[in-house]
Amino acid sequence: MATKAAFKRLTREYQNIQKDPTPFIVTHPSETNILEWHYILTGPPGTPYENGQYWGTLIFPPEYPFAPPAIRMHTPSGRFQPSTRLCLSISDFHPKSFNPAWEVSTILIGLLSFMTSEEMTTGSVSATESERRVLAARSRWWNSTGGGSHVSATAGVTRTSKGINNVKAGDGGLKFRTEWPELDQENWEWMKEHRIDTATGQILPDPNAPTKCSPETSALRRRPVGSGSAPGLGAVMDGQVAREAGWAGRNKVWIGVALFFGYALISRLLNDVRA
Repeated sequence: MATKAAFKRLTREYQNIQKDPTPFIVTHPSETNILEWHYILTGPPGTPYENGQYWGTLIFPPEYPFAPPAIRMHTPSGRFQPSTRLCLSISDFHPKSFNPAWEVSTILIGLLSFMTSEEMTTGSVSATESERRVLAARSRWWNSTGGGSHVSATAGVTRTSKGINNVKAGDGGLKFRTEWPELDQENWEWMKEHRIDTATGQILPDPNAPTKCSPETSALRRRPVGSGSAPGLGAVMDGQVAREAGWAGRNKVWIGVALFFGYALISRLLNDVRA
């Protein structure tokens, strides 16, 4: 339970955020717990995260602002381990370095800045730019479907939105839908418009569509396979089946050798006839 000071401070900060929003960042406290905040970072242009929708949580201690929050990002990004506490100077890993003057907006601006850098810390991962672009393109699908788990409901079992400290693929998108109902609706409309397979996150083929498509749609055509540096991602492949080479292509060396000896034999016979 929040102290009176924490409640007053967080309430004031939320009012300020509503009046003066920060670019690429939206956030709000949970309706049931003012110490539990949810944020969405939109990937900035010119980065591998461009247009990605990255959802995470800030869990504030009751004594805030004299102690920092735990910071997690639930959406797979290729930058952070999903739902893992991040070791940053603005997080609960370093309470002594936290400045009480820092606010929620300050914390999220710092998180976005760290995300777009390549500095490593506890909770961060390495991935290629192409891997991160694929995850950015799949982020809306992941958030609203729980990584596709909305199609695998167990009969007689009701999903719960509890356990926000460990929101990974498996809740069918329930927690995201609870905290971001308008964004969730937009995501489903977006998936329908772009023919996204809600079970896999991959784009469904449209034989009537033009061959060219946007970079974001192109990324959705790629699929993660094998094991790679980004958790759950692996190597990025086109998904197109390579055509088998013909008989001549597979045996072009031997054909060349046969032609060479054939030419030599014919030349010799012609010389013998002339002699």
